[in-house]
Amino acid sequence: MTEIASPYISHPRIMVLGVQPGSPPFRIMEIDGEVVGAARALTDVLETAAAFGITVHDLDDPDVVRWVGGDKFTWTPRRPPRRRGDRTDQA
Repeated sequence: MTEIASPYISHPRIMVLGVQPGSPPFRIMEIDGEVVGAARALTDVLETAAAFGITVHDLDDPDVVRWVGGDKFTWTPRRPPRRRGDRTDQA
């Protein structure tokens, strides 16, 4: 495989991991590979980045922010898929 044909993998400074259950749910944030805290909303991501001297102009730019387990609008945990035959309204 030539260098041109190899896929490009970005290494953004900010990584927002998947939603963790809690009250309220949260996402763990990493900056430069270090865990820096928990974000409960999109504004928390921007405020934390600013506290570390990072100005974010585009939250959809994969070279700036990597969203793991959802995008910038994902702030609630995913429900596990229901198995066939499961009923939530059983008497």
